[in-house]
Amino acid sequence: MSNRFAGQVAIVTGGADGIGKAIARRLASEGATIILFDISQMAIERTRTEFADQGYSVTGYTVDISQERSVEEAIEQVQETFGRLDIMVNSAGIVGPTSTKITDYDVADYDKVYATNLRGAFLMTKYAIRAMEINNYGRILLLASIAGKEGNPFMAGYSSMKAGVIGLVKGIGKEYAQTGITVNGLAPAVIRTAMNENTAPDQLAYMTAKIPMGRLGTVDEVAALSAWIVSPEASFNTGFIFDISGGRATY
Repeated sequence: MSNRFAGQVAIVTGGADGIGKAIARRLASEGATIILFDISQMAIERTRTEFADQGYSVTGYTVDISQERSVEEAIEQVQETFGRLDIMVNSAGIVGPTSTKITDYDVADYDKVYATNLRGAFLMTKYAIRAMEINNYGRILLLASIAGKEGNPFMAGYSSMKAGVIGLVKGIGKEYAQTGITVNGLAPAVIRTAMNENTAPDQLAYMTAKIPMGRLGTVDEVAALSAWIVSPEASFNTGFIFDISGGRATY
């Protein structure tokens, strides 16, 4: 299936590092033209160079997904440059405070987590669908979290925003269920990435202990499932939250 995405154009937010980078690499390895959206130009350049050396077709735009104009302009530029948009994977996200009771959780920190994790998911979905409606085809994947399903204590911002992403997937998936555009989510347990290197050790230990397999997931495992979700084969799946949690998910 090395050419599964031949001729398709895919945006991956947070695509310069971590899970997003792994998903972008997997799609590129199967023929997709990749556009990285990331807030760090330096990270984009590093990843673009790395992918180019591997023979992949990759472009990158500096985008703040929490800002409507930034998202709108970048997706318009993708349409003008590549003529279409087939896939959008929203992987950009921040953890925010951990090991923090809600009574100590600063509202400004909560708003930052909201701006990227939920508002950003909303904006990327809104403008990706506008682009996809032209051809009545598209695959949208929003990265949620097991924290959005079960709630991680002492992570009020992250847990509630990822729950919001799950609601967004279910609602918008139904809105577009009779079109060629699908909207799905993926709820990982803890995946070994640079993002969780900053998570408090006791918080990370708590989350890992919840996983029946007793280990963290890998970015390549997430990328493999993500690639199927955004493929043409996944034509009868929409408004669904897929599990990749090492057995932690119970629904």
